[in-house]
Amino acid sequence: MILTGPPGAGKGSQAPKIVEKLNIPQLSTGDMLRAAVANQTEIGKKAQAKMKAGELVSDDIVVGIIKDRIAEMDCGWGFILDGFPRTIAQTKALDELLASQGEKVNSVVAIAVPDEFLAKRICGRWIHKNSGRSYHTTYPPAMPKSLKPGMEPSKETMLDDVTGEALMQRPDDTAEALKKRLTEYHAQTVPILNHYGPKNIVSVIDGSKKKDEVWTSIEGTLPATRV
Repeated sequence: MILTGPPGAGKGSQAPKIVEKLNIPQLSTGDMLRAAVANQTEIGKKAQAKMKAGELVSDDIVVGIIKDRIAEMDCGWGFILDGFPRTIAQTKALDELLASQGEKVNSVVAIAVPDEFLAKRICGRWIHKNSGRSYHTTYPPAMPKSLKPGMEPSKETMLDDVTGEALMQRPDDTAEALKKRLTEYHAQTVPILNHYGPKNIVSVIDGSKKKDEVWTSIEGTLPATRV
């Protein structure tokens, strides 16, 4: 299964539920890459060399890391890929890898959320750096007590409820950064849905609904037992 969606779509909330439902692992390329480097596998050493040289880890190395990971016992009944593929080139490489093992992608779950909704959701996020406590400028349950009605969010008005210290925004949560990320997503990742569309394995889920409603929609696309 491939789980995809734009930044802020809610994959992080829904993926653990899919894992529990199907009893198959969720594979994050970032986690697999770090594990391969830490374990000093052959492909992990190649990835480490690239990173030390300040270069991007190439698609063939990432595919090699995936190949090693899915050979492990817990992937024998299936697995969820999160964060890969992101481009058509990666998609074709994944298809070739799976085909060489007599396997194939049999489900693509795409959580779709309008860009303007994502902007409100993501750009309103602020965090307390030391504790990791998160807040939001427009969702009442998560608004800091310091942000009074009519106030504009700023370092002076966004303060941690516990310590009173100034909150901060992650670099990726700014409007400028989000615009760039969404442009890349639409240009590179959305075509993946068109690639798998003819196979009738793509399920587009409305991620702008409440979390439990999104899960109900996703659950309806899943097999009754683990694959």
